[in-house]
Amino acid sequence: MREAAEIDELFESAVREAVANFGRGECFVERYLDEPRHVETQCLADAHGGVVVVSTRDCSLQRRHQKLVEEAPAPFLSAEQEAELYRASEAILREAGYVGAGTCEFLVGRDGTISFLEVNTRLQVEHPVSEEVTGIDLVREQFRLAEGEALGYANPAVRGHSFEFRINGEDPGAGFMPSPGRVTRLRLPSGPGVRVDSGIVEGDTISGAFDSMIAKLVVTGSTREQAVQRSRRALRELEIGGIPTVVPFHRAVLDSTDFVPTDGSAFRVHTRWIETQFADTVAALAPAPAPEATDDEPTPIATERVVVEVGGKRLEVVLPAGLGGAAGRARSANAARRPARRAAAKAAASSATTLTSPCRARSSRSPSRTAPRSPRATWWSCSRR
Repeated sequence: MREAAEIDELFESAVREAVANFGRGECFVERYLDEPRHVETQCLADAHGGVVVVSTRDCSLQRRHQKLVEEAPAPFLSAEQEAELYRASEAILREAGYVGAGTCEFLVGRDGTISFLEVNTRLQVEHPVSEEVTGIDLVREQFRLAEGEALGYANPAVRGHSFEFRINGEDPGAGFMPSPGRVTRLRLPSGPGVRVDSGIVEGDTISGAFDSMIAKLVVTGSTREQAVQRSRRALRELEIGGIPTVVPFHRAVLDSTDFVPTDGSAFRVHTRWIETQFADTVAALAPAPAPEATDDEPTPIATERVVVEVGGKRLEVVLPAGLGGAAGRARSANAARRPARRAAAKAAASSATTLTSPCRARSSRSPSRTAPRSPRATWWSCSRR
């Protein structure tokens, strides 16, 4: 809320929502931060009271509150702000008796106000940037802590700067709409400071049933400036064909002076920057070109629909093209060799597009027994018409 007159109505609305969802109406009221940055700390805590902050991270580049670009350490913070983030993170985890890897998340307002958000009790997608600037294997540390080992060290020194670019199968120009499909080309970048974490290879088909992230590009340099330069090169080298991706968006972000300030200008990125200040640039990003046909790309199989009779019910099945007609002709020929009485009863229902069959499938356990006349027990892939 921005006006004092709105307090009563909006607070009552919040209480109703709290009661409906949690059965209790207590509400915590805090100051609204306009255009804040999203800053977090990667932490480790052992069972012996030891807590360390591995590094800070900035994750302000978000669309629909989902992160797209992260970096470590969080840039453009004062020494006082960084010290407060470390102090608060250690205090929160000690007070909670937390053990394991976790992330303390905060908002940083334009006036420097730091507001606590939450603790994510796990390793997050962006954990590689903290690994790159400290040399700590966070996955290994998580196992050590779970086994009850002590950390054995204090807050590690941070060296260099690292970016992570989430490579999502989304079309930025279409509102970051997920775009599943087949990856027809995949050329990954390499060189100093370049790391790619991915689970796909060329030729894989990306399903629309899961998260749209298909890879993570992590680029590290001795300074933020060098990391930006290496990131631009790596993103130019990265080629993904067949589906739209957010790669054009990442390239555009690195050309924005809001994200890469020049001549002493301010860092102006915040959690809604993409939807506000960068919206026109995103909308103008051209969609990925249509994939070109390749010699090794499988040719779609032609199919046809035929009608079969199963247990007295007419069902429609899909068969490879031509097989339905061949089956119908073969069945008609077989019927001609049967007694005239049975052939006459079946002749009206058999043709090149209509196939009458009892679907007598034999059990895999007992070849001599006939399976029940059910669509599930037949050789046909039957679907009710």
